[in-house]
Amino acid sequence: MPAPTPSLHLILPFAASLSEPCQQALPRLDDAQRLPHLHQLLARLGQSTRLDGEEYALSMPHERVLAQSLGWGDLADGTLPWAAWQAKASGIDTAGQAWGLLSPCHWLMGRETLTLLDPDELRLTEVEARVFLEVLRPWFEEEGWTLVYGTPTRWYAAHPSLASLPTASLDRVIGRNPDVWMPDHPQARLIKRLQNEVQMLMYEHPLNAPREASGQLTVNSFWLSGTGPLPDQTTPPQPSGTQLVTDLRAPLLASNLADWIATWQTLDATVFKNACAALDAGQTLELTLCGERSAITLGQPAAPSFSQRLLSSAQRWLGRTGPLPSALLPTL
Repeated sequence: MPAPTPSLHLILPFAASLSEPCQQALPRLDDAQRLPHLHQLLARLGQSTRLDGEEYALSMPHERVLAQSLGWGDLADGTLPWAAWQAKASGIDTAGQAWGLLSPCHWLMGRETLTLLDPDELRLTEVEARVFLEVLRPWFEEEGWTLVYGTPTRWYAAHPSLASLPTASLDRVIGRNPDVWMPDHPQARLIKRLQNEVQMLMYEHPLNAPREASGQLTVNSFWLSGTGPLPDQTTPPQPSGTQLVTDLRAPLLASNLADWIATWQTLDATVFKNACAALDAGQTLELTLCGERSAITLGQPAAPSFSQRLLSSAQRWLGRTGPLPSALLPTL
């Protein structure tokens, strides 16, 4: 007997946002000629589950969906331990500690507003990032923290205070006032103090001088997210067949709707095309579309019968479609 055909689960964050420009751009996704494979998927898949939430939750909908697939159970909002999970997947000994993702970033300080910019806009090289980390290390280690380098914009931090501290996802805070997203929690006082100390340390720091002179953003603060210890059970680096497709993230966070629409078209010609081929081959498929509040999972019954495949082919030939993106995505 051949091995069972594996199922696929595509998780698509940033499929929509509540911003007015995004809401106005959604009807452009209704063009089936530009996005034929997306429309095929919407016609062939039916809604199986919906994960509702609200835009002020600390954890993003796609994070909650991925956490469910990892079997993490009902962890409290803002306590999904992405730092420990990613650190362990990178070969770091997490030793049962509570970890957090420490993201170096630039806080844009206006006269009346404060905005956290996407850490990717720093364009830090590995050499630069490691130097910045060593500058900050003594300030954290004096408080009993352990810092470990991961990538230029992802450092790992371990401290007992992170065991129960809820934190907002970095994706929640980018483009917004970080002060608003600081948790009202006793353990957050230490984080706020460290942020203030880092801001004073990095103000006119010699490491930032050449960056400022060349028109680059300076590193003047950090954001902490993904806090907590890993649950007791062992979880895989990522569930088999699960793909987190993050291509829409950067253009939507940057409010670049032209690039966001173009990215949908690129996904249609690659990821969605492959998903349609998987359905044709008899594989089961789930497609989860995520916004700022909620997520909808569209599913396909396993091993469709010959008559079901024939009906599906006839519907595609007749041009019958499922829900239009402009009707489905605003609810997220």
